[in-house]
Amino acid sequence: MSNTQPLLSAALSARKKAYAPYSGFAVGCALLADDKQIYTGANVENISYPCGTCAEAGAIAAMIAGSGRRILEILITAGGTDLITPCGACLQRIAEFADAETQIHLADTTAVKKTLKLADLLPLGFKERSLKS
Repeated sequence: MSNTQPLLSAALSARKKAYAPYSGFAVGCALLADDKQIYTGANVENISYPCGTCAEAGAIAAMIAGSGRRILEILITAGGTDLITPCGACLQRIAEFADAETQIHLADTTAVKKTLKLADLLPLGFKERSLKS
């Protein structure tokens, strides 16, 4: 496992900026991109729940708006007693910009608790090759 402290610090900082007035569940995300920059995101809720944005989606959008194009590793942090994992939609978003071996670090508000590969969380992901007949 890589040194996750810079990612954890960035994700925790992003989490503090989350907008979660309805669920009260703040999530932060930080990713290391191929341009060696760290990009962050926080969840942004909306009273119409489906219109909210996950922290992972925000970090990926920031990467694309910057100069990154590939996720080298990603860290997600939240409070609570259970580890937070990316939702299905965010796993698909991550898969668009990562590969099966990309490390996904799952953290609480103090430390990384588990590291998995994307393939562990999305073993049969929908990829571009799936569109070919």
